[in-house]
Amino acid sequence: MMASNALRVLVPGLLLPLLMGHAGGWAVITVDDLPDVAEVGKPVALSYMVRQHGMTPLDRMSGEIEATSGTLTARGSVGPMPSSSGHYTASITLPSAGEWSITIRSGFGKSDLTLLPLTVVATGAGLPRPVSDVDRGRRLFVAKGCETCHVQIGVGPKLDGKRFDSTYIAGFLANPTSPEPGKPAMPNLGLQQREIASLVAYLNGNRVVGAR
Repeated sequence: MMASNALRVLVPGLLLPLLMGHAGGWAVITVDDLPDVAEVGKPVALSYMVRQHGMTPLDRMSGEIEATSGTLTARGSVGPMPSSSGHYTASITLPSAGEWSITIRSGFGKSDLTLLPLTVVATGAGLPRPVSDVDRGRRLFVAKGCETCHVQIGVGPKLDGKRFDSTYIAGFLANPTSPEPGKPAMPNLGLQQREIASLVAYLNGNRVVGAR
């Protein structure tokens, strides 16, 4: 019981964007839905949110999206999502099969986000191999802004070498709460059950957070 209570106090301070009100301007990009695979010539649609200090939605940003694979470069389009504050939609078409790194530029300072490589297959080829929960969790850790706060900006503690109670973390990711009134809290990212399972599998796997 004592260990369980300790987890409930400590874990919210360890997971994902710690929304600390640090002075200065920084923001986090959080991608809504991340595809496991894409097809050549078929637009990849990505929606994302820009959150100042991890929390406050930022409107009227002039975003950009670009993808690279070796010497190849592709650019897409970005526009606001009128029905949701701080939300944007992006579309990019990738011209050849391979591993493509997609970068989203929010238009706010240096808060760019480069996703882990996306596998692009020839039209009709299908998924080359099943994506494991751990692999998906690794990619989501970047796409959901976790790496931004815990590795790049350093506003959150390092997560290397830690394991967590799976049931509690899954519940926390589904419905984040502040450990105490007035303490920094993580926003509800609207994570799907599969995303939560993948993040938990990654966090509790043999991983080095931030390694690519």
